[in-house]
Amino acid sequence: MTADAPTVAPTTAAESPTTPQQDAGEQDARETAQRPAVQELPPRAEFGAPWIRSTGDLAWKLIGIGLAVALALYVVSLVQLVFVALFLALVFTTVLLPLGDLYDRVMPRGLAMAASLLTAVLAVGGLVTYVVSSVVSRWEELATEFGTGLTDLAELLTGNPLLAGLGTPSEWLADGGAWLQANAGDYVGTAAESAGSIAEGATAVVLAIFCTVFFLTQGGRMWQWVLSLVPADRHDRWQAAASAGWTAFSGFTRGMFFVALADGVLAGVFLSVVGVPLALPLSVVVFLGAFVPMIGPVAAIVISALVALAAKGPVLALVVLIGMIVVAQIDANVLQPLITGKQVSLHPVVMALVVAGGSVLGGLLGAVVAVPLTAVTWAVISTLRKKALTLAPTLAPTLAPTLAPTQAAAQGAAPAHEAD
Repeated sequence: MTADAPTVAPTTAAESPTTPQQDAGEQDARETAQRPAVQELPPRAEFGAPWIRSTGDLAWKLIGIGLAVALALYVVSLVQLVFVALFLALVFTTVLLPLGDLYDRVMPRGLAMAASLLTAVLAVGGLVTYVVSSVVSRWEELATEFGTGLTDLAELLTGNPLLAGLGTPSEWLADGGAWLQANAGDYVGTAAESAGSIAEGATAVVLAIFCTVFFLTQGGRMWQWVLSLVPADRHDRWQAAASAGWTAFSGFTRGMFFVALADGVLAGVFLSVVGVPLALPLSVVVFLGAFVPMIGPVAAIVISALVALAAKGPVLALVVLIGMIVVAQIDANVLQPLITGKQVSLHPVVMALVVAGGSVLGGLLGAVVAVPLTAVTWAVISTLRKKALTLAPTLAPTLAPTLAPTQAAAQGAAPAHEAD
């Protein structure tokens, strides 16, 4: 009898070979399954209705903006002379740059800018020389007529029953002399302060001309240096904002020129119609005075009334005074809001409020710089806002691949939590 061969029954089926990647995947799955489920935090408690929270956020932002503006005004008050010089330099640059670009077609850049500055100096000097020479040529005649006009004015005032209690011209002169003697000390101090202000003004003008020369000749390189301090990915935004601000400031300067020209034409026509001598030189005075807000128009009105008094007597002087005041009101309430407001893209109501607020905060200087600063600020903010809205749709596809793995991981983690 033969022994049967031992037969070994397979206890387990042949296992298929596994790869290291599969082992690592199974290990990660087991670790994920054993990891405790992430406990979701309860939602953060929010105070008040949504409109209360949004109003509070807006209030804090407004407070921050107000503090920033107050700090800027305080710094400007400390370096007021430098600020005035820089402002004047920018005004001179906007006026001379187009003329320099015109000269640049036939001569080198530096020489073209120097020629534009020389042209402006000659133009202003020529106008001033014309006014002075016109007055000097008739000075003796005007002085004689001025004395006659004052005599007629005194007789008119003393002959009026309502003004009889004011006294006689001799008494007015005596009272005026006594008042001047009593307040001589105050006037000496005021004269000293005025002399100091004039010296500061001359210093600001000299510094402004010095800066203007470099702005005209090296303005492009100076701006490129400023851009080098900014990250490269923000150069486009800075360039667009600066271009918009410069366009608004140039519009303000053009508006000032058009308003001054309109004032000079209106004053010249009015003075010629009523028969005031030296009407053309007086219109030039009105034109130049329009570039000095508040003080310039008042000085032009007084000078025109005095010339009318000297030449034609008190009645015509009163007519000229009223007419020039009307011209000044047309300038302030019609021409400036319409012409300058259109150039700087500001509504006339906004301009009126800005000028009033600037005069309250900074006096004459505040009234002068309020409109251009507001125009530049609004232009820069509008440009940056448009840039942000333009870039928003283009950034969405760029961020999508970055956000996709995070979303997929969040969705893939859900079965693991359910397994727990």
